[in-house]
Amino acid sequence: MEDILLQEVMDRYLSGEMSAEEKAHFEQLRKNTPEIDQMVVEHKLFLQHMELFATRNTLKNALHDSHNRLTRKGEISETGMPAHSGKLVQLWHRYRRITAIAASIAGVTALTISLLFALFSPHVNKSQLQQLSRDIEQLKWKQNDQGRTINEFVPKTPKDAKLASGGTAFLIDPKGYLVTNAHVLKGSKTIVVNNKGQEFKARIALVDQTKDLAILKIEDSDFKPFAALPYGIRKSGIDLGEEIFTLGYPRNDIVYNMGYLSARTGFEGDTATYQISLSANPGNSGGPVFNKNGEVIGVLSTRQTQAEGVVFAVKSKSIYQLVDELKKNDSTSQRIKVPLNSNIKGEERKEQIARVENCVFLVNAYN
Repeated sequence: MEDILLQEVMDRYLSGEMSAEEKAHFEQLRKNTPEIDQMVVEHKLFLQHMELFATRNTLKNALHDSHNRLTRKGEISETGMPAHSGKLVQLWHRYRRITAIAASIAGVTALTISLLFALFSPHVNKSQLQQLSRDIEQLKWKQNDQGRTINEFVPKTPKDAKLASGGTAFLIDPKGYLVTNAHVLKGSKTIVVNNKGQEFKARIALVDQTKDLAILKIEDSDFKPFAALPYGIRKSGIDLGEEIFTLGYPRNDIVYNMGYLSARTGFEGDTATYQISLSANPGNSGGPVFNKNGEVIGVLSTRQTQAEGVVFAVKSKSIYQLVDELKKNDSTSQRIKVPLNSNIKGEERKEQIARVENCVFLVNAYN
């Protein structure tokens, strides 16, 4: 009985039939109850699938009705050929409009069937996921920027550089090692920018396309190593419904967002990622995902295009695997020490952000 009532409530919510007060109450319930939030997302996708299926049946019935009507009038036979071949030319001129309409219906039907196949196919459809790196158009801000504090520092990007992509990165070692997503690095060289607008040259140390992670190393005399990082990188998982927050660069200034863990696995049950519920935009890729204790639990990577607020993050334990891989192949990186413990546990959120934001960088990749 409760399931039936919940389904009725979800139907009213998704169809826009709720009052403003009811909608606000239900959205708060979604925020506080990850299981219900997940049910709403799945129910919305189910309704979209059913709507497409109904459209396909309507078009199919319209095509059958047209065929039956022409058959009853004797204008076509059951084989689809004209009943009187001697009138072929006459019938063509008379019914070519009907033929065109039928052909259009058949074409739309075929397209609808293709869409349904794509939606119900068990294989991963890459178009359902959007990488959250910044594109070239978004990066053009650098060429036109006026009045930002970046002008107080010496620019490190070459004047003839062709910007390719961008996103977010964060420190995993005080000496200048950062982690980001592999898909952020579409260029061969990188510049990282701190929250004050200061640019630093960085080298691409390692890229793992399978994990969609990469390590950068700041190699710039202007960079001053940190004494220690305020946060830790968590090796184990977190509880469903646990509050999380992230910092990133979907715009030229650092942006804060908060949400919660909505599933322990990612897209189509991917065990290497989490599903989280928060707002994310291009530029957030590579950003750290923190729990309430200030521990990094993931690296924000993609979002689902067909469901609002469904975002995925690579689990933080993959960072340790990536560092181990780097140490095997690079003798200069043997002293990397990934922090395990957080020094901002128990602090208020605004204090946590103030201590963390200096460790989160904007990434510009160029050729």
